Amino acid sequence: MPWQIHSDGSAVPNPGRMGLGAVWTAPDGTRHTLSQVAPGTGCNNEAEVRALMAALQALQLQGADDLRLHCDNSVVVEQISNPSAKPIARLATLFDEARALFNTFHQATLVWIPQHRNAEADALARAALGMTAPRTFKIAKKRR
Repeated sequence: MPWQIHSDGSAVPNPGRMGLGAVWTAPDGTRHTLSQVAPGTGCNNEAEVRALMAALQALQLQGADDLRLHCDNSVVVEQISNPSAKPIARLATLFDEARALFNTFHQATLVWIPQHRNAEADALARAALGMTAPRTFKIAKKRR
């Protein structure tokens, strides 16, 4: 069974300070979280890839080798998963580093998910910057 990872990054303002968030579950069900400020400033895409890299580095230390990563940023998923993706000049080196780190794992899959399915990682990224996101809940109305 693979480790399940959700990562997210936030830049405030964009570009600005970067918060990194990730939550992962080990095959035995143990949950771990990461919430930290990245050094320097950057854009949302940079924050997203740095969050993914921080999670991958932590998972390496835990001896993980079979991963299923979830990310709500389609640019990050495309750049990491598709070696023939057109590089983004300003972030090319960072994406190269992330891709190399990603490829050190025996089995790793990176999938795009919609933003609403990544709420916990997003909250951790925002919390690193001292932000708390208001929680909104949809209440289904009964039809008569």
